[in-house]
This record gives sequence, structure tokens and C-alpha cells, in this order.
Amino acid sequence: MPAFRRVEASRQAITSLRAAGAERIVAVDLSPQKLALAKQLGATDGFEAGADAAVKIRDATRGGVDFALEMAGSVKALELAYRITRRGGTTVTAGLPPPSAMLQVPAVNLVAEERTLKGSYIGTSVPSRDLPRYLGLFQRGRLPVDRLLTDRLRLDQINEGFDRLREGKAVRQIITFD
Repeated sequence: MPAFRRVEASRQAITSLRAAGAERIVAVDLSPQKLALAKQLGATDGFEAGADAAVKIRDATRGGVDFALEMAGSVKALELAYRITRRGGTTVTAGLPPPSAMLQVPAVNLVAEERTLKGSYIGTSVPSRDLPRYLGLFQRGRLPVDRLLTDRLRLDQINEGFDRLREGKAVRQIITFD
């Protein structure tokens, strides 16, 4: 695991970063409620996404974060993640925007600032290796993924669940079949 110093991350990633020993975790969201949850999960800083968010984050982290993890599937969120990544840093996206969405970044930054931009599909996971490790971390209290659960829904409530996700009112939901 690389040594994480300053990292921007989603609520899901915060629990993993905390378990990996990250020193400083910066959460960014449009929702004050989700920022509060991020801090409960271990984020050390929280910023509301907005027009001046990149400037505030770069100032607070003295130049930007080492790793920015974008999980929303939003080009705007990915652009913000890239803008707050410091020289020599890495921006990773695991969000899936619409297929027609395009990202524009200053190409010179990749070379002049030695920055990395990469994608990650399903966390670049190897289930046979990673699931037992994650389960062990959860059992030892180091990966509290149960705290991400916001709703339990019946199958006939699935559309309400999608509405909650779109409105930013849910983190993770489970469909029950009882």
C-alpha cells in the first residue's frame, strides 16, 4: 500500500483509506449531510463542492492532494479532482459517467507537473484475494462499511431508492426480499 498523506475521497473510499493508514483525508461533496458522515467515517477535512472549492482545498493542503479519488461518475467531479491534485500526484476515477461525456485537461500538466490520471474498474479488485482481506478488516472494526448503509428497501421501493441516489440523499441501499 502506498503511503497516503493528503487524499481526497468519497465516503466509501474513506473507510478503506483509514484502514490503509492515510494521515489526512479530504472529503468533498455537494451535501453537508454527506460531509458530516465523511467526517464520522474518518475524513480529517470536509469541503463543499462549489466554484471556489479547488482554491480552498489547494490552500488547505498547501498545494493539493497526493491522490484524488473521484467516485461520482460526474465529469465536473473528475475535473475538480484533477484540479486539486498536486504536482506529482495521481487522480483516479472509478465513477462511470455517461458514455458521451468528455474530459478536458491541460495536457501540459501531465508532463510539466508529472501528474497521473487513471481509471479503476471495481477497485481493480481480485475478489478471491481481496474479499477475505476486506471481511477480516470489517470483523476487526477497521473497515466499517455497515455505516454506509442508509436504507433498506423492498423491491417495490426500488424507484424511490434511485430517486434518493439521484438527489444525493443515500449512500448505499439494500433491496430486501422478505
